[in-house]
Amino acid sequence: MKALLVGDIGGTNARLALWRDNALQAVQVFATADYSSPEQAIEAYLADQGLARGDLAAVCLAVAGPVDGDDFRFTNSHWRLSRTAFCQTLQVERLLLINDFTAMALGMTRLGQGECREVCAGRADPTRPALVIGPGTGLGVGSLLRLGEHWHALPGEGGHVDLPVGNAREAAIHQQIHRQIGHVSAETVLSGGGLVRLYQAMCALDGDTPRHKSPAQITDAALGGEPRALAVVEQFSRFLGRVAGNAVLTLGARGGVYIVGGVIPRFAELFLRSGFAASFADKGCMSGYFAGVPVWLVTAEFSGLLGAGVALQQSQEY
Repeated sequence: MKALLVGDIGGTNARLALWRDNALQAVQVFATADYSSPEQAIEAYLADQGLARGDLAAVCLAVAGPVDGDDFRFTNSHWRLSRTAFCQTLQVERLLLINDFTAMALGMTRLGQGECREVCAGRADPTRPALVIGPGTGLGVGSLLRLGEHWHALPGEGGHVDLPVGNAREAAIHQQIHRQIGHVSAETVLSGGGLVRLYQAMCALDGDTPRHKSPAQITDAALGGEPRALAVVEQFSRFLGRVAGNAVLTLGARGGVYIVGGVIPRFAELFLRSGFAASFADKGCMSGYFAGVPVWLVTAEFSGLLGAGVALQQSQEY
């Protein structure tokens, strides 16, 4: 029987695995800079697994960006892909391209024990959508809904909604950032680069000289107890709560909220003690709507890769 291959490809790394018996097998990570194309990286992977061209029945790749048409250009990478050429080169019968956040959302359906931490207690309503939100290089926002036996991920551009403010301090921060860049989207603040922008804005408002230049420096300082960095991490968490709460109201996402991405796990303990939950439910007359809506911080390593496997499996079942 021919093999099924899944991939989760970012700007720096390509994560590849075989999909067998509804699970990932033989996960390997390849640096995109080391290969001229996704086909070349996949051939290297196949060789490591004792496979060759023609041994794949189908491939699902999770990629950053819109996936319409035959040609795809990878975000933050020199790689390009033609569906037609890909299938010809690897002699694969079928290629499924999906948005990377679609894969991330579908990956939530395969979380194992110990791969998420409770942020807000509650009970998910399985008949309602779930929200998946992820501060990382950008801010991914999507929803997940079960219809019959299949899961459906509905990606959108929710990371580019306006950054909401809930008090005078947040309004001042918004104005400070707006003076620098104009329109202030949620992603402007709720991303790795956004953490730095928030830090600079808060320093400017308080007349402090910025000392840190990267997200890692800010989070390390916060973990070390530096008051300024702690305040920035706290405000970041509160802004995330406001954005997530708005999305829950918009989607009716009583199926729960999954927080993913690479930023929050860097300061998970601080986040769990932050004002996220208070800001999440700070919706005036609708604050009661959030009672019982669970929120989880996802710590799983290969959620996007798992989601690609779910998408490939479901596509074969239709």
